[in-house]
Amino acid sequence: MSLSGFFEGIQEFAEEVLFAPFNALAETELVNWWAANGINWIFMLICCAAIVYWILEIKKYDADDTEYREAKAHGFLGKDSELDSSIK
Repeated sequence: MSLSGFFEGIQEFAEEVLFAPFNALAETELVNWWAANGINWIFMLICCAAIVYWILEIKKYDADDTEYREAKAHGFLGKDSELDSSIK
């Protein structure tokens, strides 16, 4: 078996096995555009639901007001920070 035969085998495996779902979608698009793009719509709905959930969680965390927001919370914000005084 030559080296070119090895790489041709990888090419055939990728084209025939790994890309089979994509080839099926491409053939489906010729028949019915809505069926072929239904998967995209499902993924977009999942992403929209995740974004809404994330925003609601951030809003809930903000409403609890548990975050320490003073300038002293970070040493890089000024000379009077707690982190600067502990380093010296």
